[in-house]
Amino acid sequence: MNKSLEKKPRAKESENVKKKIITRLVFLGGFISLILGIIGIAIPILPTTPFLLLASAAFAKSSERFNRWLLNNKILGAYIKNYREGKGLPLKIKLITLSLLWITILVSMLFLMNLLWVQILLICIAIAVSLHIILIKPKNIEKNQL
Repeated sequence: MNKSLEKKPRAKESENVKKKIITRLVFLGGFISLILGIIGIAIPILPTTPFLLLASAAFAKSSERFNRWLLNNKILGAYIKNYREGKGLPLKIKLITLSLLWITILVSMLFLMNLLWVQILLICIAIAVSLHIILIKPKNIEKNQL
């Protein structure tokens, strides 16, 4: 009976170590998603909002401090809040995003990719992303915010 009492603290300690490792891995995943989301702001092929939503979910499970920072961030928090509240994108942002998307795709096709199947894939991705962006309902913004 004495041996069974000794195993319980070790099992509990082992569980705590596992929880800490999982929490750190979830935090790392959130941090990687955050970086990808930030890169996605500049590179239209990467989807910004899904990565930021994933980062927020990961931070909610692993670091309340980082989650608060992300949600209250002047730039990044707006992506998450607009998505959660069902708000759309401003027309100006849609136009900028679509322009950058097609410029990036065309430059990639003309100067970086010589394989026909890759060029076809890039065009298909650009069309799909363009349709997605176009179908996002426009956000009503006052004129003084443009």
